[in-house]
Amino acid sequence: MNLTGKTALVTGSTSGIGLGIAQVLAQAGATLILNGFGDVEAAKDAVAQYGKTPGYHGADLSDEAQIADMMRYAASEFGGVDILVNNAGIQHVSPVETFPVEKWNAIIAINLSSVFHTTRLALPGMRARNWGRIINIASVHGLVASKEKSAYVAAKHGVVGLTKTIALETAQTGITCNALCPGWVLTPLVQQQIDKRIAEGAPPDVARDALLAEKQPSREFVTPEQLGELALFLCSDGAAQVRGVAWNMDGGWVAQ
Repeated sequence: MNLTGKTALVTGSTSGIGLGIAQVLAQAGATLILNGFGDVEAAKDAVAQYGKTPGYHGADLSDEAQIADMMRYAASEFGGVDILVNNAGIQHVSPVETFPVEKWNAIIAINLSSVFHTTRLALPGMRARNWGRIINIASVHGLVASKEKSAYVAAKHGVVGLTKTIALETAQTGITCNALCPGWVLTPLVQQQIDKRIAEGAPPDVARDALLAEKQPSREFVTPEQLGELALFLCSDGAAQVRGVAWNMDGGWVAQ
């Protein structure tokens, strides 16, 4: 797969899943634009090793004005976005009746509304070029629920629904829109859940295995690189008729 000449914007790409996907796309020849609040220089170096120095925009994806500025930056500095990977996300765990309203609003804004805003601003350029790939990183929680994750589950179900709508609206174009639905990936968000178990007295290996055993039959974490390879396939001509799919990579989670 050769993505030379294509520009990819990956939100939330200074660490974890986003950085893994960015590296795979860069290795295939794409020019990357990174976004996120992690170690920016380390992320840039991780992508630049594949030959091109990436761009970066530090937009807070809870703010639609900053998203618009990021998309203007992509257009002015790189000629627009050919591949849009909506990956940015946050999490909070609490029962519904005690779920902080400000946390709900932030999760919906970053995990769902930002996908709408980046997509609506990327689509005109994609339509003009009659080529584009929109890849939304949903979650297995876009397909099934878990308790105490109401905002995250609601947002990710929303991402899957939005993905299907965009796919239908672009069905007769060279633009595709699909969602990836990872199970457990060892990201900082998931590490926090392991650390909580460790703080409660579980040894690290036991805490890790117990988390996996609850949901993921393979007992192995999905890796950012594996998700990157799937994203790369969705960018290929072979995936031109993969449209509106919520593709789970979850070690068997939803097969149960």
